Amino acid sequence: MEKRTEQTQRDIVRIVLFGPESTGKTSLAKALAKHYKTKWVPEFARDYLQNKYDESGLICETKDITPIAEGQLKIENKVAKDVNNLLFCDTNALQTLVYTEAYYDNYENERLNQLVRDLNYDYYFLTYYDTPWEDDDLRDKPNEREAMFNRFHQKLILHNQPFSILKGDEAVRLKQATQIIDQLF
Repeated sequence: MEKRTEQTQRDIVRIVLFGPESTGKTSLAKALAKHYKTKWVPEFARDYLQNKYDESGLICETKDITPIAEGQLKIENKVAKDVNNLLFCDTNALQTLVYTEAYYDNYENERLNQLVRDLNYDYYFLTYYDTPWEDDDLRDKPNEREAMFNRFHQKLILHNQPFSILKGDEAVRLKQATQIIDQLF
């Protein structure tokens, strides 16, 4: 039986940048890591799906969900070994669940559900959709940003996760986020 990846390094503060596509999560994760002199975890699905698209012209399918969730956790665990108390995650399994539900009606993935139940994060920054849309090979919902934002918002509430909504340009969001982090952690 294949050994499943589990979350490691539980003694650090994990903060997730969470929200719809093209809302500044990666830029903010990088800026926060730089500000706090620590590390950030990139989005595994971006490289995984871009490679798939480049090779086959196909985008995400249900068979990709478990490798994406597992791949994200493996990268997170690797980066977590070398952080300065804070770890900024550019996504996590809960984000993957939101997208899975948005794209695949009635699809159930027990491994993804298990990761959502078992993984622990200290705080979420929900990024608002007031940023300019940046088109690429993988992004496909420029006209559904509000609806997607609402899905992410509701999922955090449903899973009783602590979060703040960040609005404005990158500098404003960075200031908001650092004030919250400094106050909470």
